Amino acid sequence: MSISLRNLTKSFAGKPAVDGVSAEIERGEFFAIVGASGCGKSTILRLIAGLEELDAGEIALGGVPAAGAGLHQPPEERRTGFVFQSYALWPHLSVRGNVAFPAETAGHSRAEAARRADAHLDTVALGDFAERKPAELSGGQRQRVALARCLAQEAETILMDEPLANLDPHLREVMEEELLGFHRATGATTVYITHDQREAMAVADRMAVMSAGRFLQVGTPAEIYERPASAEVARFIGQGVVQPVTIQGGVARLAGRRVALRGMEAASGPREALFRPADLVPGAEGLEECHAGRVTAALYRGGHWEAKVAVEGLVDPFTLHLNRPVRAGEGLSLAVRGGWLLPG
Repeated sequence: MSISLRNLTKSFAGKPAVDGVSAEIERGEFFAIVGASGCGKSTILRLIAGLEELDAGEIALGGVPAAGAGLHQPPEERRTGFVFQSYALWPHLSVRGNVAFPAETAGHSRAEAARRADAHLDTVALGDFAERKPAELSGGQRQRVALARCLAQEAETILMDEPLANLDPHLREVMEEELLGFHRATGATTVYITHDQREAMAVADRMAVMSAGRFLQVGTPAEIYERPASAEVARFIGQGVVQPVTIQGGVARLAGRRVALRGMEAASGPREALFRPADLVPGAEGLEECHAGRVTAALYRGGHWEAKVAVEGLVDPFTLHLNRPVRAGEGLSLAVRGGWLLPG
């Protein structure tokens, strides 16, 4: 189903958790909401599922109103499946029993529910584990059982609340691929909540960056990474630093030196620009756009060194990726070959 969110508002103890959020999520889309803990993203999921009631606004699922003024469709009528961070599996039931439970409660016979459960377990490649208990599975396998149970609910919309947060980093990468495979296999509209912006960018067709109950920007991962709409989004998504620049006569200057910026149409005066590591060239002495810098910190990131480089006249250091080791205190020149001018 498509999902329409119109000016959603929800407060707890007088404090807004969701503050005027609107978005149109297309049928079959994988839509991620990313933001820091406490920004309101999980509350949006609970509002869509019907686990919380709106204070104001409207929700429509597949074009049919589900919540609004004088309307609150109960969760069991919304055809949504919820995947919790904790998996929420029944420990006393087998894997098959966990997945069969929604069909049994819907009135199907035990044999029919088991048949359906086995089909859904095959979809998530767990058919050989049907007789095991959840405690006998790995974290990734338990998460797949939770996904299969969503399928058993015949959900047209799948809501995922930090589903990979309890997994170790290596398994999280594996599960990202499995989530995408699951999404393609089911065709269900998916709303995915995470605080990990790298994870959101890996899985989403489109994503929303959320802060203090509001969507700051909605777009594809590439759009948000390459063309953030504000300094707050720029600082949250990816590596980079926001620096002050001055634009006069169609020429941008950073710490007194010319710099070529994207997004400069009709811009003038003092502004801010985002500079990613890919915009910077280290060891570029003698070039007009070269800045003299000094390394303030350096970390080995496996295959490259990540350095913070301070430049006179700028408050915040740049982040550079280098193919050689450096140490704090070392002098390092850099040329700035590009950047994104943030909207005024």
